[in-house]
Amino acid sequence: MAKSGPNGAIARSIREGTRSRIVEAAVQTIKERGFAATSARAIAATGGFNQALVFYHFGSVNDLLIAALDHTSAVRMARYQAAIDSVDTLPELLAVASEAYQEDLAGGHIKVLAEMIAGASAMPELGPEIAARMQPWITLTEEAVVRVMAGSSLAPLVPTRDLAFAIVSLYLGAAMLTHLMGDATPAESLFRTGAKVGPLLELVTLRNGASAG
Repeated sequence: MAKSGPNGAIARSIREGTRSRIVEAAVQTIKERGFAATSARAIAATGGFNQALVFYHFGSVNDLLIAALDHTSAVRMARYQAAIDSVDTLPELLAVASEAYQEDLAGGHIKVLAEMIAGASAMPELGPEIAARMQPWITLTEEAVVRVMAGSSLAPLVPTRDLAFAIVSLYLGAAMLTHLMGDATPAESLFRTGAKVGPLLELVTLRNGASAG
């Protein structure tokens, strides 16, 4: 039976604090050592706690790694949501994507995501878990696409879910290639090009929409 009252609240707070500490240690370990070297012992060494806590709080290293991915995704989702909420045009969306990609790269989110995806090839049970966590990103992207394409001649022609899937796939592909090559230059160049082309694409689609009307 769960404890109630002040003592129960204190116990829950301590437990949640311990779990957060373990998750943060897992994230840091993946960033520094990669998926293959992220063991319970390595995570415990990073966080300065007994490795038994990993199994006590999460059951397995894989479950902890999924929690670590959830943690980084939640942090980035909040950042993306705040940025996208203020976007109304295609150039603005591309600018946000470019800035966010740079932040993800600098903050290590791309490293965590790429390592988890790579790890799924060795541990297939992780694949469906990672894929499920991509769905909120596709939904977020679709919402932005619907907003920026409103009034465009392309809006009736392009299924927004398909386009959102393509954008997220492009992002993941760029993340994986950046990780594999150890060089972010091509991806950075891609986003810079997109930011330059965005105003032209918007002008063309809106002009065509006006002509059709």
